[in-house]
Parts: sequence; C-alpha cells; structure tokens
Amino acid sequence: MPLQPTRDDKFSFGLWTVGWQARDPFGEATRGPLDPVEAVHKLAELGAYGITFHDDDLVPFGSDARSRDGILAGFRKALDETGMVVPMVTTNLFTHPAFKDGGFTSNDRGVRRYALRKVLRNMDLAAELGAKTLVLWGGREGAEYDVAKDVHAALDRYREALDVIARYSEDNGYGLRFAIEPKPNEPRGDILLPTAGHALAFLHELERPELFGINPEVGHEQMANLNFAHGVAQALWHGKLFHIDLNGQHGPKFDQDLVFGHGDLLNAFALVDLLEHGAPGGGPRYDGPRHFDYKPSRTEDYTGVWASAAANMRMYLLLKERAQAFRADPRVQAALTESGVLELARPTLDEGETYRDLLDDDRGFDADAAGARGYGFVRLHQLAVDHLLRA
Repeated sequence: MPLQPTRDDKFSFGLWTVGWQARDPFGEATRGPLDPVEAVHKLAELGAYGITFHDDDLVPFGSDARSRDGILAGFRKALDETGMVVPMVTTNLFTHPAFKDGGFTSNDRGVRRYALRKVLRNMDLAAELGAKTLVLWGGREGAEYDVAKDVHAALDRYREALDVIARYSEDNGYGLRFAIEPKPNEPRGDILLPTAGHALAFLHELERPELFGINPEVGHEQMANLNFAHGVAQALWHGKLFHIDLNGQHGPKFDQDLVFGHGDLLNAFALVDLLEHGAPGGGPRYDGPRHFDYKPSRTEDYTGVWASAAANMRMYLLLKERAQAFRADPRVQAALTESGVLELARPTLDEGETYRDLLDDDRGFDADAAGARGYGFVRLHQLAVDHLLRA
C-alpha cells in the first residue's frame, strides 16, 4: 500500500495546529505567524484534503469588515486553487479575557449572550464554506473552585445554548451537525463534560439530540487515564462519532498534542484498526475526516512544522497498513476465535428466548471448567505487536 496520502484518506488539519507559534505559559513564540493561504497550499501539497479553523484563526479578533472580506477572499481563492475543503469549523470562546469564566456557562449573562452571537455568526461562515460539522470545545466552561460554579445551572445554560444553535442551523437550512469535544482539565481546573461518556450522556438531554455527537481527542481522553480506543468504540456504538481529533499523548499529564502515534503507539494501532475495519465481531466503521489536532514542537522551525504535518499522515497510513495485515492474517482470525472475541457478537439469549427459558436452562454448564479455561489473550496481543513491528 502506498504511503503517500491522497484526498481519499480524508486527512485534515486545524489552522491552529500548523499555525501555532509555539507560545506557551513559560515561553514566548518560537515561530512567526503563518498566512492561512500558505497553510492551505502547503497542506494540499503534502496530501491533505481539508483544513479547519476557529473563527479567530482565520479572521483575527476585532478585524473590521473590509479586512475580513479581504482575508476571506484570499482564503476562498486558495481553496479553489487547491481543491481543499473545509469539513469542520469551530468557535474560539476561550482566548479573549471576556471568556475567562466560560462562554456558554459564564456567570456573567452578558458574556453568555455574546458567546452565542459569536457562534451563530461563525455558523454563517461555516455554511458559506460548505462545512458539515461545527465542533464545540468548551475549554473555559468550568471552574477552579467548587463553590464558584453552580453546576446544575451551568448545565442548564449549556443545554440552552446548544438548543439555540441547533435551531439557528435548521431555520437557516445549514444542515450542520454538532460535535461536543470533551476534555477533563486545562485551561480550567475542571472542565464541564470532561470525558466522552459525560458528553454522550449530556447530548441526550438536548432538544434535537439527533443533531449532536462527539469529537473525542486522543490526548484529552488519555489525560484522564482512559482508553481512547474504547471511548471511540462506544461513540460508534451510539452512532455519535461525528468527528475525531488525532494526536499523541504520554498518559495523564498536560495536553501534549504530539504527532499522532508518537504517544501510546499500541492504542493508536487499535484505534486505526477500529476506525478502518469496525469491531471484530461487526459494527460500524468511521467514514469522516481523519483530523489532526496536534501542535508542532516548540523546537521546530517551519521546515519542521511541515515535516511534522507529514508525519501525522504517514503514521496513520503505516498503522492502517499494519492493521490491514493483522486482520487478514489467518493466525489472527484463529486466535480471535479461540479467545472468544468473535463469540461475543452472538446474543446471550437466543431469538425468542426469555429469562424464564434462561432460568430453566440446566444443560450442564460447568462453572469449574469455565474457570479453568484459558483465553489466549496474550498470544492475540502479541500477534498485534508482531504486525505492528513487522516482526
């Protein structure tokens, strides 16, 4: 399989990723600003099919109408010249000091109203550029002090805001889908809807839950010491994996935003296998953008930035190649059968069987024999490692 990415791979990058100037809480920027037009052209050259952005990434906060129109004209021209698409947009409700206590859930009602206007106006731009998904990352929706936030009321306000944006999309015929992006902490001490599970539970309380799904991110779930591939599997099970952010992370520490696969490589392998093939016993695959939400290292110049962008796509394609070989290996299929992985897809009760039938079933199940059974999970896992390492 060629490792040169094509448009069919649906690789996309946030403008805030390759355009990150590498400023952090302890140091100033190590790179200059990146023109969005250059980002479009360079990513297209590398094989990406899409670019995404926060509203303020593309049009700097406070720009006048003339400046905004000029920026958008140049950006659209670059998209037309390269064939790049904008599959997703999101809104910055975290950088400006006004959002220091959140956007949709700020204790200040005026801030909440301003945040909603900012999102609605960004949805107009999303529709103009053909975006299909609006991601909602509530990075400031949270607190450092338990007594400083009425969480019950905050969730009411969160729901109210998302109901409004769904109505706006439907009333204007935009047809957008919305993806909540969970994160446990950073920049707030504790962020509302901190994990995929929290977000999945919340969206079912919305007025139009069918329009909402989630946008899980590798690093965000692993910051909470959770298994990312398991979380994605559950999102697929619910039919709610509307978008995905790929990067690398070394366990529960600050959000590292490494190149995809440059963290927990084995979990990245399991993730790509799941996205490309679905569950071993059957289940949906993911057909949306493979979106890279990473940050090029502070140590890199722009040559290194583009090398790291290419590395994300290469890592995905390498893991895809290895996952295809893993699935096609007869030894793997035999090990899956022996371990009972494939048997798990069979319903526990037969069709038409009731709990009464279950209670009456006394056909010699031997609990001691079941307890003595070996499942062969280590051998199965080693086969995965062998394929990953091409051993």
